Amino acid sequence: MKKQVIITYCKPCGYIKRATLVANALLEKLNIKAELVAGSGGVFKVEVDGKIVAQRTREHIPDVDEIVDLVSGEI
Repeated sequence: MKKQVIITYCKPCGYIKRATLVANALLEKLNIKAELVAGSGGVFKVEVDGKIVAQRTREHIPDVDEIVDLVSGEI
């Protein structure tokens, strides 16, 4: 059964580009289609079946490869 992957990104912050890059990498490398959800307040998080596996903090925004590795660990 396929896992549900949701990428929530801050639309006003312009994180759509990062969210799209992550979604494309997940599709290419893991054959997983991620759902993109617009948010606000600086949010950038990736969930697998409701579990947050990567998210933006004040100190760190995970890069594409890091997120792919974290998601692959959940499938």
